[in-house]
Amino acid sequence: MFLDRDGVINQKIEGGYVRTWSEFKFLPNIVDWIRLFNALDHLVIVVTNQRGVALGKMTLQDVETIHEKMLQELKSHGAQIDDIFICPHAQDACDCRKPLPGMVQRATAERNLDLERSVAFGDRASDMLMAQAAGIPGILVNAYGAYDGPEPLYRAASLLEGVRFFLERVHA
Repeated sequence: MFLDRDGVINQKIEGGYVRTWSEFKFLPNIVDWIRLFNALDHLVIVVTNQRGVALGKMTLQDVETIHEKMLQELKSHGAQIDDIFICPHAQDACDCRKPLPGMVQRATAERNLDLERSVAFGDRASDMLMAQAAGIPGILVNAYGAYDGPEPLYRAASLLEGVRFFLERVHA
C-alpha cells in the first residue's frame, strides 16, 4: 500500500510546502484508514516528493522531524506507517522523483514487497504516473477537481471512497 503524503495523509497548505510540524494537519479519518490497512496486513509505505528541500524552503532535517512526529502521533492512536521514502531533489535531478517509480522500486527491493498486492493512493497526476510506471494500480483521491494525468484505476472524491473501492474490488 503506497500513500502519497501531502493531500492524502495531511492537508496541503497555502504556499505548497509543509515546513514544520505546526503546519502539518492530518486529514480526517486518516488514522482509521491506516489502522484498517494495518489490520488487513498491508504494509503502509509513504512515498513523497519533498522538493522544498532542494529549493531551500526547508531542510532534510525539517522533513525528518515532521515524519518522526507523524509516526509518533499515528502510533499513539494504534496506526503504523511501515516506511517512508522521500525524494528531496529538484525536478529532473534523480530517478526517485515522482512521476518516476524510483521510490516504489526502492521500497520493493528493501521490503521485499509483492507489487501484485499493491496499490498507490495519490492526489496528483505524478502519483498516478508513478503507479503506472511501477506497474501497480493507482487510486486518485480528490479527483473531482482539475486533473490532466493518466486514467487511474479509480477516481475517488475522498480517501474514504478510495479505500471502499479498494476493499470491495481490489482487496476482495
